[in-house]
Amino acid sequence: MYDLSKVVVTSSPHIKADDDTRSLMLDVLVALLPALCVAVYTFGPRALVLTVISMVACGVFETIYNKIVKHPNTVGDLSCFVTGMLIAFNVPVSAPWWMVVLGALFGIIIVKMLFGGIGKNFMNPALGARAFMMASWAGLMTTWTVPHATLPLFGTVTVTDAISTATPLASLKAGTLPEGVSLLEMFLGQTGGVIGETSALALIAGGVYLLWRKVITINIPAAYILTVAVLTFLFPMGDVSRVQWMLSQVLSGGLMLGAIFMATDYVTSPVTPKGQIIFGVGCGLLTVFIRYFGGLPEGVSYSILIMNTLVWAIDKATHPRKFGYELDKVKKEAQ
Repeated sequence: MYDLSKVVVTSSPHIKADDDTRSLMLDVLVALLPALCVAVYTFGPRALVLTVISMVACGVFETIYNKIVKHPNTVGDLSCFVTGMLIAFNVPVSAPWWMVVLGALFGIIIVKMLFGGIGKNFMNPALGARAFMMASWAGLMTTWTVPHATLPLFGTVTVTDAISTATPLASLKAGTLPEGVSLLEMFLGQTGGVIGETSALALIAGGVYLLWRKVITINIPAAYILTVAVLTFLFPMGDVSRVQWMLSQVLSGGLMLGAIFMATDYVTSPVTPKGQIIFGVGCGLLTVFIRYFGGLPEGVSYSILIMNTLVWAIDKATHPRKFGYELDKVKKEAQ
């Protein structure tokens, strides 16, 4: 006979995993460290200062919100610090610290917490913050400095501090290959751009770590990057080498950062494998469309945000059929 007093009855799920939100977010922070190290090497310690300010601001705003609504403090799950690092990664190193703080305020309070906190926001908070800052301070968000320039840690960056430079995407937008910038420099991150997007190598290294830790799957990044690669190879702008044009498009801008770290956000991406591929392809199509025909040279952020709003439809259309489920029969019974 079994001793029923030792049986514990609980609600599902009954299979417990070692991973929780905190461990997953810690893995993402670790995966972002290579890109941060390259950013500090390329743009100087100001890149680290802006990143720390953004992360601290996100933690403070989430704590204040939880205090106001009398909810348990959720800072311990580390998701706000991932958002803070990604917000900093989406601004140029010349950005003033107060703009990063306001971006953190918008991303945490408006995009995340007002919708119920982690797991309930319908768009990526870091990308929402980037769109907010881009709409509010377009000039500051598109002022680039040359690599290895001497910049003040906290003060305003002036013309005497750094020489403005064009990003590779600016040249690609005009239909020409970047001048004075090799594919190797774009791969390593020795070009102008926002803090966290320049080094494809560092971002790929972080992506490999996340794949190894099984934090993300290959579906969305592969579908996203391959879609951009195929379209730009088939339809280059101007009389240029197809391969060089395609590689320049893939290695420049925020494609790697967006595809690996933001399009794969659990909350704002599909849960089914087929849906994830559709989502990645959609992001790739929109990115190329915006880069080719939009007013801005970059389209990664807006493409992911647009696809975020369609996740519910993608999940609904791609959910697996239940075993023994007869769709036609159910439709007839419903009539």
